[in-house]
Amino acid sequence: MGENDDSNIIEHHVEEEMEKSRSASPRCASPRSSTQSSHRLLAYSDALISIIATVMILPVAHTKVEDSEELRQSVQLLLTTKIAVYLMTFVIVTVAWAAHIRLFQVIVRIDDCLALLNLACMMLITFLPYTFSLMATFPENILGILLFCGCVMVMGIIQSVIVMYAFSRPFLLSEQIQISENRTYYKRHILKVIMRVPVMCFFASIFSFIFFQLSYVLLAVVIFLPYMSQCLKWCRSKAIGQVEETPDSMMFYSYLPNEPLSKERVEAFSDGVYAIVATLLILDICEDNVPDPAVVEKQFGGSLIAALQEYGPEYLAYFGSFATVGLLWFVHHSLFLQVTKATRFMGLMNTFSLAFVGGLPLAYQLTHEFPRNSRNELEAIQISCVIIFFAGIFQLAIWVVALYSERETLHPYVWYGGREHVLMLAKLSLYPCVALGTFFLTCILTKFSASIFHLMEITVPVAFLVLRLLVRVGLALLRLIFCPDRRDLRTMVEEEGDETSVSFNAVVT
Repeated sequence: MGENDDSNIIEHHVEEEMEKSRSASPRCASPRSSTQSSHRLLAYSDALISIIATVMILPVAHTKVEDSEELRQSVQLLLTTKIAVYLMTFVIVTVAWAAHIRLFQVIVRIDDCLALLNLACMMLITFLPYTFSLMATFPENILGILLFCGCVMVMGIIQSVIVMYAFSRPFLLSEQIQISENRTYYKRHILKVIMRVPVMCFFASIFSFIFFQLSYVLLAVVIFLPYMSQCLKWCRSKAIGQVEETPDSMMFYSYLPNEPLSKERVEAFSDGVYAIVATLLILDICEDNVPDPAVVEKQFGGSLIAALQEYGPEYLAYFGSFATVGLLWFVHHSLFLQVTKATRFMGLMNTFSLAFVGGLPLAYQLTHEFPRNSRNELEAIQISCVIIFFAGIFQLAIWVVALYSERETLHPYVWYGGREHVLMLAKLSLYPCVALGTFFLTCILTKFSASIFHLMEITVPVAFLVLRLLVRVGLALLRLIFCPDRRDLRTMVEEEGDETSVSFNAVVT
């Protein structure tokens, strides 16, 4: 029954898209032979940006902490700046990536000129982490700020050139804009939105010569500019009355939290981050855990097996960390299978989740570097639990945000009251709950902290395998205890799942 429902939903969406294309095609200009689809260019851009955002964890993960030092003091004095730079860089790069998504939702075909202009944008985006490294290493030197602001301003100019070039050749644009009578309005509106961030960076570069602390404030504002813009618009509507929005301004570049993003590109970028994080783990194994032949011959009598036994904790940490990365990807994959439309706010929650996923190589390094039962090992394990907790809790936040507009963003099966709702909740809650429980257990049973942590890494994959059975048994027990006369949940949901599902937003309200 579930497979038939899925196929009906897919066929319905396909028929809608075909109907839209048939209705729009008579008025659309035919694409030129020199143009091509933008899919490969977008895939290359997503891969490049995901790599450059994730590898910034390497300076943090490879920071060596001596056994004689207290980890807490080292984290405060040595790692705090690097971690802040990593998180700031990750968020800034993903903001640039989100802007790239929105731009190429307007431009759906490319030619050689657009491909070269996009490469110029990619070059500047990949240079941004270096500017942040300079800002972190020399926080009171304005050169890092000036380089960052210069890159962003040049990117804004290039993106403006891309917009003007594409609008001069309408066959490169999306069908909605091609058939619109307000194409000129679209162009002005998009250019105005694109230039907001470069203008703020221009002012930040000026203030860096006068009061450089204010420059950092302006750069932080760039991240939250869409939400600040919406807050100001809401305040203005309350002060002077509702400001009417034209339909055109609501379609693209609206700064609304529910503005759609390309779901496929969100998935591709996320897959890139997960794949890179998993790869970084094995790179550390290859770099640090291959013994020197002279040492093997001298200390272990030429026995490679005996030499490799010394690295037992490192192998255990690697397999546990890889399982954690893989299962977090599995949860992300399961979630976006049920998502029909991604929004800006869901993209922001996804960015925060991926930022903590990118910190898992740091967790891997810390969990095997220190002597057993030392205070440093305990604190390293607790840091790992915190990283895993936030990586999972932001995945849960994506689903909660989607539930507020579930009819537009989710398949009916995971709506509030839907057949798969409880199972999805259990999948998304498993890692946050287990990480939080492990953290508190290590606080109580400090001598067994390493054993508890590794036991968590081993049992969570087994829990995922039997999760559906556990959810069914748990629901049956709850109904038996609290609602013995209630009908089975399957009989309460109609085949379509549309009418009987209760709106999550309505329940919360």
